[in-house]
Amino acid sequence: MQTPRDHGGGIDDAAARHGGPRAAWLDLSTGINPVPYRLPDFPADCWTALPDRAAVDELTDAARQFWAVPDDLTILPAPGASSIIARLPALAEPGRVHIPAPTYNEHAAAFAAHGWQVETDGNMAPDARVLVHPNNPTGHWWDAHDLDARLTIVDESFADVDPARSLVGLGDNGTVYLKSFGKFWGLAGLRLGFAIGAPDRIARLAELLGPWAVSGPALITGRAALQDFEWAQDTRARLRRDAARLDDLMTCTGATLTGGTSLFRLYAVENAQELQTRLATHKIWSRIFPYSDHWIRLGLPDPDGWSQLEQAL
Repeated sequence: MQTPRDHGGGIDDAAARHGGPRAAWLDLSTGINPVPYRLPDFPADCWTALPDRAAVDELTDAARQFWAVPDDLTILPAPGASSIIARLPALAEPGRVHIPAPTYNEHAAAFAAHGWQVETDGNMAPDARVLVHPNNPTGHWWDAHDLDARLTIVDESFADVDPARSLVGLGDNGTVYLKSFGKFWGLAGLRLGFAIGAPDRIARLAELLGPWAVSGPALITGRAALQDFEWAQDTRARLRRDAARLDDLMTCTGATLTGGTSLFRLYAVENAQELQTRLATHKIWSRIFPYSDHWIRLGLPDPDGWSQLEQAL
């Protein structure tokens, strides 16, 4: 039986169920940086002209430097990591794919849709393996020796909080790495993601995505952000401070920290559904999971949202 494809977000539905205008809600159900990168100035033609090759090259050059991507790997920008996830199973003939659970459920859905047999038990050597690094929602980090399937997907959507632990370049030619721009830089609505891997695999992904996959504004914003090392360093420090502040608030209520990253925290509580409902009465949306009665995941409030959370708790 396939796990329901539940996600964070959905403030419209939360407001419909619990009342109040959408603007009154504090969304802590995602792991998106609540203090996003400041948008650059856009030239007029980025809205009116098709993106050109030079803009793509400038973005990929910035990505190569920021993520220290080896020269023998190719970088493909895409309209969000989700668009890559949906196409990754087409890179190999269907077989058995190992996706350790619990984790982000779009990977399993994508492989199942392409005729793969999805397994969570890794006792037998699979044809493909998906590792979310660090894992969502547990925050578990994998090791290079885990990259052992002929098609290995390493989803590093949240890895920019600790770049020293990235696995990019440590796998063989069968490894494809994913990067999400929306999480760490806080611009999920921009829809920008990256696939990194051997040239033949990335060329196949590029064919599946089609031409002009990434918008002009996304190309410009991504390049500016990936070149801003100082912003990234300052942001990592702020996220660590805010994560510690959130832990202090939650543990004072009796919650137990069980995992997460500095972009989201996973707590064990007596009744996750009850706590989610209680927070919702204060117009705060959180994330619970269909496979656990005790886990609740919280993202970080924006600077103006802390008092709302403190009052609710």
